[in-house]
Amino acid sequence: MNMRKLLSIFLMLGLGTASMNAQTEVSEFRPGLTLEGVNYFLPKTVFEVVVKAEKAVTQPGEFAEYAERYLRQKDVPQTESTSWTLKSISLMPYGVPDENKAYSIKLRPKTAAPLVSMTEDGLLLGINTQVDPEPVPELPKGEPAPKPLNGRDYMTHDILSAGSTAKMAQLTAEEIYDIRDSRNALVRGEADNTPKDGQQLKLMLDNLDLQERALGSMFKGQTLTSTEVMTFDYEPTTDSTEVGEPQLLCRFSRRLGLVAADDLSGEPVWITIKPLGKLPVAEENADVARKKAKMEQGVYVNQPLRARVVVSMGGQTLMTTEVPIAQLGTTEILSDALFNKHMETRVTIHQHTGSVKQIE
Repeated sequence: MNMRKLLSIFLMLGLGTASMNAQTEVSEFRPGLTLEGVNYFLPKTVFEVVVKAEKAVTQPGEFAEYAERYLRQKDVPQTESTSWTLKSISLMPYGVPDENKAYSIKLRPKTAAPLVSMTEDGLLLGINTQVDPEPVPELPKGEPAPKPLNGRDYMTHDILSAGSTAKMAQLTAEEIYDIRDSRNALVRGEADNTPKDGQQLKLMLDNLDLQERALGSMFKGQTLTSTEVMTFDYEPTTDSTEVGEPQLLCRFSRRLGLVAADDLSGEPVWITIKPLGKLPVAEENADVARKKAKMEQGVYVNQPLRARVVVSMGGQTLMTTEVPIAQLGTTEILSDALFNKHMETRVTIHQHTGSVKQIE
């Protein structure tokens, strides 16, 4: 039995046995002072940044130094190298407990909040209703590099038994030229064993192409490309979003791939978070203060503010999206009158923003 179900049962036993003639009491959680209560958090918004990039590893051929002599190939790679290309960046917003928004539902013998649903890390999901945590979204999957060609698998006995690397390179080059001659003869229909069936001809040509690529890789090397997916977390702050100024998100290097924000070997990737609109300014007067004081034992929820998020690098926009961000908004109170003896109110909370999803 998981922790959330145990919590629900405990609350039903502790809170649902007496007559409903008192109100739910919710107060700010104070470590060491808040006793006999169920503590919960409201969330703050964090972005899981998903970086998708291509990694290309170039491996030199065993006969690289003979490429120009025997095959007239210039500028073939002589050493192994790695290059990265940034393909895309995406943001997956989710909520984590905000240590500055911890509250406590007091376990009183006479109350009308018999059921509280929470995540394992203490985020409030619902009151008087069973709410399951949202499933974790699946991340995109990378693609491994293809298996490298092994030119030695296509070498003849004469090549393999040659007494020196230079001789092996010479015989391999001659074998490549022979393969080209055979392919040309098949295409022109001049070969003695030219098949009548088109599919069989294609299979023969594909096999010759494979042999030439494998043996050719012994000279010009080969580049193996994989798709890599990397993730890290970024937490928006109110300081960085007040005026929508670009903030350093990370850095990306063509030689090393994704690097830390303070690693100057990479080109900076910027994130700009600009709030859309403004929340109403709270009125400060005696009537509002009195009403608020009467609601202090209600349920605290977030009122997030929507923002436009832009990620860019080198003056090029990589992505744009609009998302609600909890810490840019305010904390509000649902009146405790919703949970008194005359009402059986069910409240569902958005897991990742802490805002009200539904009130029944």
